[in-house]
Amino acid sequence: MDKTLEFDAVSLAFSGRPVLDGMSFSLEAGEIACLLGGSGCGKTTALRCIAGFETPSAGRIRLEGETVFGVGVNMPAHRRRVGMVFQDHALFPHLTAAGNVAFGLSALPRAERKARVAEALSLVGLEGEAERYPHQLSGGQQQRVALARALAPRPRLVLLDEPFSNLDAELRERLAREVRAILKSQGIAALMVTHDQHEAFAIADQVGVLHQGRLQQWDAPDALYHRPANRYVAGFIGQGAFLPGRVSGRAVWLETGELRCDEGLPFDDGAEVDVLLRPDAVLPEPGSPLRARVVDRVLRGTVSHYALELLSGRRLLAELGHERPLAVGEMVGIRLQPRPLLAFARE
Repeated sequence: MDKTLEFDAVSLAFSGRPVLDGMSFSLEAGEIACLLGGSGCGKTTALRCIAGFETPSAGRIRLEGETVFGVGVNMPAHRRRVGMVFQDHALFPHLTAAGNVAFGLSALPRAERKARVAEALSLVGLEGEAERYPHQLSGGQQQRVALARALAPRPRLVLLDEPFSNLDAELRERLAREVRAILKSQGIAALMVTHDQHEAFAIADQVGVLHQGRLQQWDAPDALYHRPANRYVAGFIGQGAFLPGRVSGRAVWLETGELRCDEGLPFDDGAEVDVLLRPDAVLPEPGSPLRARVVDRVLRGTVSHYALELLSGRRLLAELGHERPLAVGEMVGIRLQPRPLLAFARE
């Protein structure tokens, strides 16, 4: 499959501080990917390097096989044919929705420009809102106009910079799924950056987890959750708690007892590790000798999330249905059943 984007060993520093540290990844044609990480991890800088708004100090960037940055090459932003959707929509308040979409099409003949605007607004479901101004549109509609403007010039890649962060949580995920459907229907590759993993998982085929300018793992969302590459990714993705343990053969001994791993563990006997326990690995078992005290309960729709405190004071998270709600302060029997068993070298 042809690659739309190749981001190869790219580095960049601001005032001597590395922001991107030899980062590499690629996007296939029609693929949607996301760079995910906390504030200051380098994700927006990577996006700006692709767009041509920042100049790396090393590495190479290629779009559809064409080098846009490399040794002796630094193509201007306006020639890269990259569409950009910003966090704050960046719509012109004095232009209608149609006027905003038409803004980047000034080189086209009038009839073709009009047709392209109508096509882009129809694609995002706003054909009836063409003559409305940004202040007359909801936040979600404004973001759709911004997407239509990015798609209208038929770019080879669309970049989305925290595009849904100004919207409420429910609308963010819904709009992320809608944007994914639109991009997939057109076969357009896209790269989004966000700090919100729910957003990332809703839109992306591949997700890259960044930390301090380095790509920790580039993988499918399911693999990030079930097969994290390191302790940082394991702690960043999803929810859970770590318990310290010691490896013994095919098992790890924790304060809660023995956990066996049929596949074996990549550690020597006696190695000190931290074991990740997701909420779905902590199960109620009334007759169990392993006891924990319920210290908190948060209702999450069809399930409740419980914080459970072990005798040592360490806490686990459990996700349980409402068949038998647990009371805060109650002592309960539990068993641990992680599938798979995820252990990481003690930090």
